[in-house]
Amino acid sequence: MNLIAVIPARFSSVRFPGKPLAMLSGKTIIRHVYERVSNSNLFQDVIVATDDERIAREVKSFNGKYKLTSPLHPSGSDRIAEVIADLDCDLVFNIQGDEPMIEPEPLAGLISVFGDASVQAGSLMTSITNQEDLQNPNIVKVVADNKSNAIYFSRSAIPFNRDSNVNVEYFRHIGVYAYRKQTLLDFVKLPPGKLEQIEKLEQLRLLENGITIRLVKTSYQGFGIDTPEDLLKAERYLTR
Repeated sequence: MNLIAVIPARFSSVRFPGKPLAMLSGKTIIRHVYERVSNSNLFQDVIVATDDERIAREVKSFNGKYKLTSPLHPSGSDRIAEVIADLDCDLVFNIQGDEPMIEPEPLAGLISVFGDASVQAGSLMTSITNQEDLQNPNIVKVVADNKSNAIYFSRSAIPFNRDSNVNVEYFRHIGVYAYRKQTLLDFVKLPPGKLEQIEKLEQLRLLENGITIRLVKTSYQGFGIDTPEDLLKAERYLTR
């Protein structure tokens, strides 16, 4: 299969403007992500999708590939769809530009599920190990069926343990996605769904339209950088 990884990156951010260009252990965040994905040797091509010339210049400075996209896209998925529309590829990976710790193992696991011809989209989940994350609405939770297809994503703790006497394993969603090319192109043409607008979770649009998401359980916990405080935590982590 021909696999392409696209890293959406935008300069504007309410909580952390200019985040892709913030420095982390001597490199910009976007460079960390690009190099980690490239060095995994899993993809035929790795491309940064951005609407900002400053990010494009940074990617060019370390000989990375990029494509300038429309500034009107409402989401990273739309930006990626523009990039891959005319490319020859079977699978498209959406790897967030704020995941500088991304590892090859969960990406390889995600690739493997597409050996099943029925799988149209896939993503990652990992066990939630502390109560604080379980109650944090910024940590997206997910429940899956017996085939590891997502049933629902929520900012609330799901499932609700009514009697508090059942041993429940809770899962956190990690926002790395893989799609068959046509699935992604079809997805971005769909109007936002009701549940998507309530939870503010784009992946619910797939479920609302009957497109299943195969989940891969991983020990990788993810390390998305959303705020300057997260950047300090990442710096401490890399220093250790």
